[in-house]
Amino acid sequence: MARAFLIVLDSVGIGGAPDAQVFGDEGADTLGHIATACAAGQADGEGLRSGPLALPHLDKLGLGAAAELSAGSRPTGLDYQGPITGAWGVAREVSNGKDTPSGHWEMAGVPVPFNWGYFPTTIPCFPDDLIAAFVEKAGLPGILGNKHASGTTIIAELGEEHIRTGKPICYASADSVFQIACHEKHFGLDRLYEICEVARELTRDMIIGRIIARPFVGETPDDFLRTGNRHDYAIEPPEETILDRLKEAGRQVIGVGKISDIFAARGITKSLKGNGNAAQFDALMQAESLAGDGDFVFANFVDFDSLFGHRRDVPGYANALEQFDAMLPRFLDVMRDGDLAIITADHGCDPTWRGNDHTREQVPILAFGPGLAETPIGIRPVFSDMGETIAAHLGIAPGKHGTSFL
Repeated sequence: MARAFLIVLDSVGIGGAPDAQVFGDEGADTLGHIATACAAGQADGEGLRSGPLALPHLDKLGLGAAAELSAGSRPTGLDYQGPITGAWGVAREVSNGKDTPSGHWEMAGVPVPFNWGYFPTTIPCFPDDLIAAFVEKAGLPGILGNKHASGTTIIAELGEEHIRTGKPICYASADSVFQIACHEKHFGLDRLYEICEVARELTRDMIIGRIIARPFVGETPDDFLRTGNRHDYAIEPPEETILDRLKEAGRQVIGVGKISDIFAARGITKSLKGNGNAAQFDALMQAESLAGDGDFVFANFVDFDSLFGHRRDVPGYANALEQFDAMLPRFLDVMRDGDLAIITADHGCDPTWRGNDHTREQVPILAFGPGLAETPIGIRPVFSDMGETIAAHLGIAPGKHGTSFL
């Protein structure tokens, strides 16, 4: 029996979504624009990187070819022309959003059939009755923020007042989220999680996708730092995903990074986390060592999105891609006969684009494993084709929303 791995490079879109204009994202191309900036010397970071984007291992797996199929041109620097190691292609999202849960649920076999709830860009952004109920039920002296903001910026702005008053910092973004930042020591991590659970129940009928706990440490704006103890309180998927089906079949389903949070822990048998891409890669390697025949490892590398895409940091994003590419041989070297791995993304977050939101883009499908020959799979009409390919590979019954490409 085989094993399967689904590795999500969070927000590494490759442009070309046919409905991008509906989202105001026509022309966005996360990978392509990063590569262009690198080639022009606009992504050189002192102590980080310089020159054209260099992703030799991902390119050999088909990343450059997939990007060319998606956006019409090959990203500068991704010029590998030899035989591609495995199946490669592009996936289009059919869900009604460009957010993290929609992308992950769809690739796990369940496209999102409804529209998420969002908070307006007004100040305040949260409804008065919601905040009144939140303050009362959570036993709070009030809240700070109440607007759309960058997480690091609003912590620098309001962190000292939060420590002084005990009021949590509550803010929104263009995603379907209610984010709550609190100090791990002065407010307490467990207390932060407790009030997030209150917010989760109060916003459920509003179809807010996630309540996100954003703990931080430090004493002044100069040293405030978000920690790795983030926790997402997500709505559960509306149908059984491949995670549920595998767990019911007695298989081990190991989530790496925020996967367990995205699926509200449903279908997960073990969760491993790390703070930062390098630590997440270590967690992926630990999951690989724990996975046996018939098991599934689902990993998310969030730094591309949260640290570099949303912050519109082109050098940081390029550096993170190159670092991941350099780590990848560690995983390739331990793959066993019968293993199947897929590297993909859940949406775009073009760091050259206006605003700081996700971008509606197609994503790469790079499927590989010992003995898997070069196989162009074209443009797949739904992310769920990835989940159904894994279901077929692991020998469980197919779902309703996709088709295996192998």
